[in-house]
Amino acid sequence: MKVAIATQDGTNVDGHFASARTFKFFSITKDEAHFLEEMQFETVSAEEGRPQEEGEDRLVRKIEALKGCALLFVTAIGGPAAARVVRANVHPVKLPAPEPISDLCARTQGMLKGNPPPWLRKIIAAEEAGIEL
Repeated sequence: MKVAIATQDGTNVDGHFASARTFKFFSITKDEAHFLEEMQFETVSAEEGRPQEEGEDRLVRKIEALKGCALLFVTAIGGPAAARVVRANVHPVKLPAPEPISDLCARTQGMLKGNPPPWLRKIIAAEEAGIEL
């Protein structure tokens, strides 16, 4: 499955969805985790979720970047932004604290190998059936 990770420093999941300057994309299976690509965002929202500049919706480009992803890992995401991510058929996962990306990938592989939580089983079943949630 394809996952997106919000990061500020490039090595940790440490980004708030709206203010993260970088999304890293990975393909994660039970056996492997492969880096796919990185996307940079120049205009981001402040940590409080308010746009730094008035005008254009700053989240549109980020939500479009998530196309094809099953999961989005962040350290924070506001309610309205989370609803928009879910409407884009991506499950946002808010981590309680920053975590190394490598550890997150290994932990996600472990969930896929073991007994995944119900929300992840639904995503896996849909992907295996070729159905977009």
